[in-house]
Amino acid sequence: MNEYYTRACNFYYGTTSKTYIKKKKSIPLNGYNHISFDKLEIIDRKKTKIINLRDISKLPNKLKNKVNRDLKNIKKKKTFKKLNLSNIPILMGIINLTPDSFSDGGKYNKKNLAKNLVNSLLLNGAKIIDVGGESTRPGANDIHPRKEWDRIKYILKFLKNKKSFISLDTRKSFVMEKASKMQIDLINDVSGLSYDPHTINYLKKTKKPFVIHHMKGTPKNMQLRPSYNNVLLEIYDFFENKLKYLRKAGIKHNNIILDPGIGFGKNLKHNITILKKISIFHSLGLPVMLGLSRKRFIKDISKQNDTKERIGGTISSCIQAYQQGVQILRVHDVKEINQAFKIFKELQN
Repeated sequence: MNEYYTRACNFYYGTTSKTYIKKKKSIPLNGYNHISFDKLEIIDRKKTKIINLRDISKLPNKLKNKVNRDLKNIKKKKTFKKLNLSNIPILMGIINLTPDSFSDGGKYNKKNLAKNLVNSLLLNGAKIIDVGGESTRPGANDIHPRKEWDRIKYILKFLKNKKSFISLDTRKSFVMEKASKMQIDLINDVSGLSYDPHTINYLKKTKKPFVIHHMKGTPKNMQLRPSYNNVLLEIYDFFENKLKYLRKAGIKHNNIILDPGIGFGKNLKHNITILKKISIFHSLGLPVMLGLSRKRFIKDISKQNDTKERIGGTISSCIQAYQQGVQILRVHDVKEINQAFKIFKELQN
């Protein structure tokens, strides 16, 4: 457990960011000059304090050393195999081949509809296609690995010829092993690599890039009164401890993405806290991903203004995440999200 945590804050964007960097008034976030910052929030479990970057030297030695180590991770350029992290956000398009996913269950179970969706996602700017055959919505039951594999194998074969970056959304090493015979670039396991005891060995053997996803509980019970003493710091500690465990297990590469798991064992207050201070995770030195698309928290906030697709709430929360340097956004409505960012970025310049 850390005594202190460091979060970049007070951000500048677009032309203003580039100007401030040139004048040495701010530092690029993640080596990306479209977003920069000039302050840090130093957090412990009792209080927080915001300081200017120039005041780091005035801190007590132990704290100063910790903040400087974190700052090195915050400002360094992040890299990831086959992904260009200098042009964010990267959109991960969702393919749910399930009858019971919370938003689009059963919608793309026919092969031609799923293939059409893949083509549409790629045409409209998705850089990653995330394929899943098991629903992990709140209350969902486990399914047999063979059944999950049978749902997704045809679309993976289809994607193999598309030369796209393919993410496999599964908790099961059986499905990972079967998919390894095809082109799979990323393992996206919502259990935080803890559901299947064979997963770590699979990742060590194959050296596959993967996501460390935070979920408290299981899909079956994760939304039954989730509680934390400090949701932000507990997730940070989870990531840090998991990384230490993986290193000890022999996984040495840095092709790892962190996902705090919005809606996975979190209530509305937890989700809002994470989104407001998501930049804390940059001090771990790895790319950050968020799945915000059509999530329940949008309904909880918008109330009578809720809609079926929740595009407005998805766009606004995605922009909030981008403004704190989140590199990857997992979304259903790629065309609309891409449109929003094209306009938003142009208006910043």
